[in-house]
Amino acid sequence: MQVGIDIEPTDGSGSPSGIAFDIDGLWIPAHIDAISSRPVHPAFAQLKPRCTTVGNSSHSIATIEHLMSALTGLGITDAIVRLDSDAPHTEIPIFDGSAKPFTDAFMAVGLRVLNGTIKPVIVRESIRVEEGDASILIEPSDTPSYTYNLDYPGTPIPSASVSWSGDRDAFINEVAPARTFSLEHEATQMHQAGLFTHLTTEDMLVIGDNGPVNNEYRFSDECARHKLLDLIGDLALVGAPLQARVTATRSGHALAHQAARAILDQQQILL
Repeated sequence: MQVGIDIEPTDGSGSPSGIAFDIDGLWIPAHIDAISSRPVHPAFAQLKPRCTTVGNSSHSIATIEHLMSALTGLGITDAIVRLDSDAPHTEIPIFDGSAKPFTDAFMAVGLRVLNGTIKPVIVRESIRVEEGDASILIEPSDTPSYTYNLDYPGTPIPSASVSWSGDRDAFINEVAPARTFSLEHEATQMHQAGLFTHLTTEDMLVIGDNGPVNNEYRFSDECARHKLLDLIGDLALVGAPLQARVTATRSGHALAHQAARAILDQQQILL
C-alpha cells in the first residue's frame, strides 16, 4: 500500500507544541508514551522491534525513526505529520532506508524559527540500560552528543564507532545518508515471507560475505552511522531536545525505547 505523507508547520502561533502525527483525523504524539508493540508484519510478532512504532487503540504508525532522526538532526521541534491513510496500520515511507530524503525535503522548503522557546530534557544523573552485551549510557552534559559503537563479531558488518554532537551540517552530510541494512540471509528470509518483495539489492543495502550485494557503501562505516541515525530518532521520543551525552553499544530499538522511558522517569523523580 502506498502512503502519502505531508509534513506541515504548526499553526504559526509561535508556541512550541512538539511533533505529532495526524492519521484519518486522529492525533498520535511522537512520544515514548505512545509506543506501540504492534508488529509491522505478523512475521515479526515474536521478534524484538525492527523499527519504532507509535499508536493508539485503533491505529499505529511504523518506521518513524528515520523521520524523527531527520527532525532532530535539523533542530526541528514542531511539526504536524499528516498521512493520507485510513488503514489501522500504516508505515512511514522508507525510501532508500536513510533520512536523506527527509532532510533534503526540509532544506528545500526552508525552516521557520518560532517565537517561543522549548525546554530541553536535561539529564542530571547518569542512566544506564542494558541487555546482554548491549547497553546505552546517558550522562549529564552541557551539550548534546551521541556515540554508537557497532560490533557484530562473526558477521561481515564492519565494526566502527561514530559520533554526532548536534551540528546540523554534520547530520545532513555524515548521518542522514546512512541507509538501513540487513544481512543477505535475513533479506532472503524476508523475501520468502513475502516482505519487501518490491525491493531489490540495488534498492536497499544488503550485506553478503564480501560486502554489499549489487550495491556499495556510501561510507566505510555506513552501518554504524545508520545505527547512530536510529538512536537519535528513537531518543527523540522523549518529546523535546535531549541535553545529554549518549553512548550506545550494540543496542537496537527496544533498548533505545527503554532508555527514553528511563530518561523521562528520571525527570519525574528529580522534580
